[in-house]
Amino acid sequence: MEPGLPAPANDRGDGTETGPTRAAVILPYERQPRGLGPQQDTAPRAAEARLAEAVGLAASIGVTIVHQAIYPLRERRPSTYLGEGQVAAARQAIDDQRVALVVVDAALSPVQQRNLEREWRCKVIDRTGLILEIFGERARTKEGSLQVELAHLDYQRTRLVRSWTHLERQRGGFGFLGGPGESQIEIDRRLITDRMVKLKKELEQVRRTRGLHRRQREKVPYPVIALVGYTNAGKSTLFNALTGAGVYAQDQLFATLDPTMRGIRLPSGRRAILSDTVGFISELPTQLVEAFRATLEEVAAADIILHVRDVAHPDTAAQRADVLSVLEEMAAGANAPLDEGWQRRVLEVLNKADLLGGVGSVPGGSAEGAVAVSALTGEGLPQLLEALDARLSANMETVRYAIPSADGARLAWLYRHGEVIERADTEKDVQVTVRLSPTDRARFEQPSA
Repeated sequence: MEPGLPAPANDRGDGTETGPTRAAVILPYERQPRGLGPQQDTAPRAAEARLAEAVGLAASIGVTIVHQAIYPLRERRPSTYLGEGQVAAARQAIDDQRVALVVVDAALSPVQQRNLEREWRCKVIDRTGLILEIFGERARTKEGSLQVELAHLDYQRTRLVRSWTHLERQRGGFGFLGGPGESQIEIDRRLITDRMVKLKKELEQVRRTRGLHRRQREKVPYPVIALVGYTNAGKSTLFNALTGAGVYAQDQLFATLDPTMRGIRLPSGRRAILSDTVGFISELPTQLVEAFRATLEEVAAADIILHVRDVAHPDTAAQRADVLSVLEEMAAGANAPLDEGWQRRVLEVLNKADLLGGVGSVPGGSAEGAVAVSALTGEGLPQLLEALDARLSANMETVRYAIPSADGARLAWLYRHGEVIERADTEKDVQVTVRLSPTDRARFEQPSA
């Protein structure tokens, strides 16, 4: 191994295997994060809560956490992010605990990452690299794999400075082998850029396919309800409880990456489509926000956005702010997938009420625009379904039709697409009072409907 470079993840440099990777998690903590002024909406997260989240993220990739520490920051050093004394203290702990991987819960520059690896003589990854690692392990569908690879390449493109010295060597050649004097690092950057262009084209095809699927659903049409929320808030557990599906649900961060859709029936008899999506997290890497745009477009097209919150978590208010921040970002810009009035479509689900003693003990559980539930025990789910029904019925129109008794197809259509409130059968026809969306009413009243 070249001197000064980090050892492999399960090797301390002496050639001996150490089994599972021994890791340390370090949190550089700033009481007032950059970019937040004194008028910020929520208080900064407690250092202990942020560290616990970072430890959970690191543990989810299968490493053994043997050391964790919080280092208060007065200012960020351009060379190592941490102060000189902090770097030295961390190195002592890393050596004592035989740590092979250090996770720094911050966004490190390529130079900072490289310098820390030299100082600590082990592998160092930052928050973005850790989340990308988790996503790379969890993605199952072709779409998810494409999205993760694109985000990873975008991240890696800026970090070629960390690569081996051969990347600085010059090479000649003809056009198809690289220009005269082109360095290996330039070739690698060009290869990464070419691959990213190809991935973006493939993802664009995914978006077009999703658009076609949405247009097909609009012809049915069933309203779409999208689950969003902070990672590990219980979205997949709620999804399974409402649909009876067997979607993977575990008490771990980012258990769900690939979107899943299932049909549900509401108390009125109306059918809807429920969509489970990837969880959000504080300081979500910008590469992932853009790469997962195709997935997040399912949220943009939803009739109702169910914001699932872990109401028992000590940082539930900060988690709520993080989710809303990502949604705000989706609604910004010229080509934003979310419309300006997306807030009116949000219904908050205060999940994990069982950890607080039941739905009656949840603060704000009876407030307008919020429903307290326990997806694990099922408490509050009937009230949630009724709230969804009420939301979907808010813009519906009540109309009365006389359907000929022999025209069973039109009557069945009303039952499938509307909410039949009253029915009276006579010898000649069936008198029905039904609630329909404006779109369905127009379709039904067309001569060809």
